[in-house]
Amino acid sequence: MDRTPLAPQPEGLTSHVDAFLRYLRVERRLSPVTITNYRRQLSVVEQILTELKITQWQQLDTAIGRNIVVKSRRMGLQAASMALRLSALRSFCDWMVQQGELPANPIKSIQAPKGKKRLPKNLDVDEVSQLLNIDSGDPLVVRDRTMLEVMYGAGLRLSELVGLDVRHLDLDLGEIWVMGKGSKERKIPVGKTAVSWLKRWLEMRELYEPEDGAVFISTQSGKRISNRNVQKRFEQWGIKQGINSHINPHKLRHSFATHILESSGNLRGVQELLGHANLSTTQIYTHLDFQHLASVYDVAHPRAKREKS
Repeated sequence: MDRTPLAPQPEGLTSHVDAFLRYLRVERRLSPVTITNYRRQLSVVEQILTELKITQWQQLDTAIGRNIVVKSRRMGLQAASMALRLSALRSFCDWMVQQGELPANPIKSIQAPKGKKRLPKNLDVDEVSQLLNIDSGDPLVVRDRTMLEVMYGAGLRLSELVGLDVRHLDLDLGEIWVMGKGSKERKIPVGKTAVSWLKRWLEMRELYEPEDGAVFISTQSGKRISNRNVQKRFEQWGIKQGINSHINPHKLRHSFATHILESSGNLRGVQELLGHANLSTTQIYTHLDFQHLASVYDVAHPRAKREKS
């Protein structure tokens, strides 16, 4: 957190900020927390402008805006906090344009530096086996084991797992149909183990008189299970099974992608299984070198080879 003492700001800067915050509170009815965040960020911007001998907001231009970014970085501001600061300043300048105080927003084109993307740590194969080493006749346990098997076996998103209906299953062919992001449909193969557990759970599911066609339901209400309930149950099973890392749906999806990619090297195939629109998105889910894998594909796949002239 930035704890640099704030120098007194010129009245020409502060009066406009006060009016903007009043607008947010009275007309926009934003929460006190949001207004406090805006006030904190704009106060630091005022401090930086004062150091630059800027006394009026009308002096602000894109070059000075970039200078604010540079000075903020030198003050130790991280990428996420920088984005918040620029967002607050951008909103303020939009308001100043509306008030006729600025001809245009000089911050509009300035983007915050991108932070490093942190890849989620996947489970290794032994950890997955340890997690899935669950066997019980208790319907609740059978349901949970089935969810874990399907999540890891098909690499589903949490929303896709929760949204799965019985009509989406073709257990004879070992396929499930899901509706992914952007209402894009895709069929995914599932292994024999997942199919076996699905059959076992579907028999027990009828005991709870489900209200709709949802595959996974609450054993208390018979209604479709919630995202939060799935997250909670996965976390609890991670603890029960002695897994050292936090277990969540995304980690199982990531582990699925990593294990398939490590064994096959087929980045495009994993892209289709995960339902990614762009190949570059698939690389985020893996620890493997994207350019190397793409090169391997382009050399090895018949449809990727260039025709000889």
